[in-house]
Amino acid sequence: MVYLYDGTYEGLLTAVFEIYAHKQIPEAIGEEGKITPSLFAESEKVITQTGKSERVLKKLYQILPAREVVRLYRVFLSENIEREMLIYRFIVLALGDAELALSDFRNLLTLKMKSIDKQMGREVHRMHAFVRFQRTADDIWFAAIEPDFDVMPLIGHHFKQRYADQRWVIYDAKRQYGLYYDLSRMDFISLDFSQDFSQLTSLSENVLHEEETSYQALWKDYFDSVNIKARKNLKLHIRHIPKRYWKYLFEKQGSY
Repeated sequence: MVYLYDGTYEGLLTAVFEIYAHKQIPEAIGEEGKITPSLFAESEKVITQTGKSERVLKKLYQILPAREVVRLYRVFLSENIEREMLIYRFIVLALGDAELALSDFRNLLTLKMKSIDKQMGREVHRMHAFVRFQRTADDIWFAAIEPDFDVMPLIGHHFKQRYADQRWVIYDAKRQYGLYYDLSRMDFISLDFSQDFSQLTSLSENVLHEEETSYQALWKDYFDSVNIKARKNLKLHIRHIPKRYWKYLFEKQGSY
């Protein structure tokens, strides 16, 4: 049996609930439209139901530390091609022996989950460091990103605390959605850029605040002034700031 869901985390947990309810072992779990069942497999479309997904979460919190339950969500956000079956298999393992699921580092499943979570942690850290806001004419601070993984749900709290007195938008140009903070709450949003996401790299001057262009020039001058060319180590620099992030960093414009 192949279980098809809507691509949401709640949908995946609903699928896990249905698998246990029907006492079946799935051949695969995948997002509808993105997985092709094998020739002889039956498929079942899962309708997301909040009540069922919450029952699965409640059970997980009963048998696992909270940080481990959050790790499952982080693995889901990794967009790893195996994420659904990894999460399902880990839940099966945890329900059978939670201590074994957490402590048996000989278990390839446990190692894989921890490895993906570590990759997610690195990407979240990079977003904290590499986000560059541009001040718009209507006094909203806008930043575009293209992270390797879907980290948007994991970075909002950091920026809400750091920029609590400013209205801001962080937009994932790759996944076409973002976060908007209006001084009181954060909401997920989508914007219409007519599919030309290259314009997110640098907003046009007619939408920028009158002081923003000068600020960006000053920031670039500062970066150039503290950069000691005699000690330039491009290999080390790229290791810490991979080139794929450069197009959204003002100080790196023209450095390709």
